[in-house]
Amino acid sequence: MGTTYQGDLDGAGLHIAIAVSRFNEPVTSRLLEGARKALERHGVEDKNVAVAWTPGAFELPPVARAFAESGAYDAVVCLGAVIRGETSHFDFISAETARGIGQVSADTGVPVIFGVITPNTLEQALDRAGGKADKGYDAVVSAIEMANLMRKIRPE
Repeated sequence: MGTTYQGDLDGAGLHIAIAVSRFNEPVTSRLLEGARKALERHGVEDKNVAVAWTPGAFELPPVARAFAESGAYDAVVCLGAVIRGETSHFDFISAETARGIGQVSADTGVPVIFGVITPNTLEQALDRAGGKADKGYDAVVSAIEMANLMRKIRPE
């Protein structure tokens, strides 16, 4: 049946970069807090973590690309919050941010995790940032699993 590859959640020895949007900082700081909890719980040493703050979610992809192309990180996590408003701005920003993050991962081969929440209201955003769910934590868990999966597929 061939070879089956599967990642695991052991973060020991991994280097993880996090790009986080300052826009909607009351939400994104909670996403980052959840991310840090996941890093600690899964054994990623603090010295192996880099965090860069961007002005907004739209600016996440170029920072993610810089981290990915540096060769210093096993995975990159992008955290942000784009909350729907009364104009079409939400649609443009959320779509372009998602496209850009996906493109960085496809271009570089480095797992770049989409941890940008796109709720309709601030209440929903806070629920997803440690209230009823912890999307920052979840994004790091995905990053660890993907980094380990890629190491198994492409051993150095």
